[in-house]
Amino acid sequence: MNRAFAPATIARPNRLWAADITYVRTWEGWLYLAAILDCFSRRVIGWAMADHLRTELVLDALGMAVWQRKPGAGAGVVHHSDHGCQYTSLAFGRELQDSGLLPSMGSVGDAYDNAVAESFFATLKCELLYRRSWPRREDARRAIFDFIEAWYNPRRRHSTLGYVSPASYERQHYREQTVA
Repeated sequence: MNRAFAPATIARPNRLWAADITYVRTWEGWLYLAAILDCFSRRVIGWAMADHLRTELVLDALGMAVWQRKPGAGAGVVHHSDHGCQYTSLAFGRELQDSGLLPSMGSVGDAYDNAVAESFFATLKCELLYRRSWPRREDARRAIFDFIEAWYNPRRRHSTLGYVSPASYERQHYREQTVA
């Protein structure tokens, strides 16, 4: 089933999270990055890296997102992903349920269904990963950490956000909520 999320679903933080996994080529072999973005602000709220594609990778990213956002049971946060075996595993389903998140999955083979996560990975690859080679996984890990935490979230401007960064967009939103 193709998911067409209503604008109200992304009208505020912690309503819709998009998740996916990408591959990073290093001379030592693949490094895998799982990321979760809040669709409201395009902010990366959870991420994890590993040299494997086991379910623990997405569980670690989910754990970070839940720890940072603390959605709580009944908050109605939708976690959207593709049909990857990590996201369809029993362990991941249990963790979503225990965290009070609502599972959502896109159509098989439909990248547009998860466009926010796909767009982030395209930006990461274009602005960082494809610009050099990565001899060691650790080199790529450090660069990805810096990209997410020191550039993408706090400083990188997005046209969909009125040319402000994800962190600035959220700050503006919360300031408006306290004034209103």
